[in-house]
Amino acid sequence: MKSYKEKLNAITTFIFDVDGVLTNGEIILFKGEMARTLNARDGYAIQYASKKNYRILIITGGKSKEIEERLLELGVTEVCLGSSNKKEVYLQLKEKYQFKDEEVLYMGDDIPDYEVMKQVGLSTCPQDAAMEIKHISDYQSPFDGGKHCVRDVIEQTLRCHENWFKEDAFLW
Repeated sequence: MKSYKEKLNAITTFIFDVDGVLTNGEIILFKGEMARTLNARDGYAIQYASKKNYRILIITGGKSKEIEERLLELGVTEVCLGSSNKKEVYLQLKEKYQFKDEEVLYMGDDIPDYEVMKQVGLSTCPQDAAMEIKHISDYQSPFDGGKHCVRDVIEQTLRCHENWFKEDAFLW
């Protein structure tokens, strides 16, 4: 069986959950609206990977148009909101973009991510993920959700591919 580091070599596609991965999982209710925070380091890594021609997809049960707009601004290829069956959405994306399971790094943090994580080539999670998710993850980031765990896996992948910290890294 290949190690986590060996699996990084095949990655062309990143798929992330939002709540608990790109955010810390907290939802702030403000005058009837839900608010979340995104990490700037994660944002930098996403836009940089996008510029390096990696496919970045989001599968989330959330329905926030503001999150979708921000992620698309960063270069995310597609954001799938309101995904109640993440494996079904994953299979649709796989058919649409013609990628193979072994080319996908998926980061999830909770039970809705479980089935997709069992399917992909490289399953990852934040440090504060649910125990069931930690048990099936190939890699557990030392960082919690919303605290640059996304940056962690993107940076490791791009370093493995010798695509990190090039002269274009300074252009935001």
